[in-house]
Amino acid sequence: MKIGVLTGGGDCPGLNAVIRAVVRKGTFHYEDEFLGFVEGWRGLLEDKTMDLGLSAVGGILPRGGTILRTSRTNPAKHENGLQHCAENLKKHGCEALIAIGGDDTLSVAEKLFQNGVKVVGVPKTIDNDLSGTDFTFGFDTAVNIATGAIDRVHTTAEAHNRVIVVEVMGRDSGWIATYSGIAGGADVILIPEIPFDIDQVAELIRQRHARGRYFSIVVAAEGAKFAGGVETQDGPSGGRDEFGHLRLGGIGAAVASEIEKRTGFESRSVVLGHIQRGGSPSAFDRVLATRYGLGAIDMVHRGEFGQMAALRGNKIISIPLAEAIASNRKVDKEILDAAIGILDKLDYKVSRTP
Repeated sequence: MKIGVLTGGGDCPGLNAVIRAVVRKGTFHYEDEFLGFVEGWRGLLEDKTMDLGLSAVGGILPRGGTILRTSRTNPAKHENGLQHCAENLKKHGCEALIAIGGDDTLSVAEKLFQNGVKVVGVPKTIDNDLSGTDFTFGFDTAVNIATGAIDRVHTTAEAHNRVIVVEVMGRDSGWIATYSGIAGGADVILIPEIPFDIDQVAELIRQRHARGRYFSIVVAAEGAKFAGGVETQDGPSGGRDEFGHLRLGGIGAAVASEIEKRTGFESRSVVLGHIQRGGSPSAFDRVLATRYGLGAIDMVHRGEFGQMAALRGNKIISIPLAEAIASNRKVDKEILDAAIGILDKLDYKVSRTP
């Protein structure tokens, strides 16, 4: 069987591990051939390809990024885009397509499936917010990077009696902020799920100083919102991608400024940004990504099209693409309770602000 493969949306550590697992098992166990469509859906739309044999995937397991490159192209926004995608698969003799990506990439995969294309999805989102699966690869690496950064700003914050706000990724959910905040010993964690009262945050920090703790660490997801407010955009015009998403950024600086105004304590912000996406994947992400790739190629040969590989407990299963893209997965109560349980009592009020 000849199978097309693409990676869409934002890059993250572990994408190459998925590609490698798909190609190796497909070649060794099923005698498949593979064709890579480069730069995500743009490659399939514009017929941009690369060979994806065993030599192409040699040595890529520890590499970050994706050898297939990626983009945020949405074929549904282009005239006859979905039709062109289907035609290009047929032109190259591809009997199936494995699409590796988040809810945007998989929403296009679902549309193609509804139009008769044999598609299998692999979940990829560094934010860990895709429905139907317990964990997505890249998340563990991002949390490790964010935790290391929080560890480092602790020392400079303490040395200068500063408040430091660390801005991490997380458009619609605060998984990275919550996990790294717990692991890094943050004093305040701000997430998109729960708009925060900046006056309560400032009061918490004042109380810490009154107890002789002259520095504080705040972790804020990029999509965190002031109570009654909206997301903070990156730059004055923001801008949207082809899937309609605003470019977010700046919540860290905004929070630091408001804290300094209210407390008089010197406050700074640190934006980790794309550092969280880069570099070599953690061992956990390499294994998880490999398991997803193996699951995806097996799904192709079982004829489980219109489905996505998913992690439930410690098993890789198959679920409908429609279920996976139905909603964003928010930080669950158990993890929120874990964060609340180790933070100052006032943080309970901050975390529970409606």
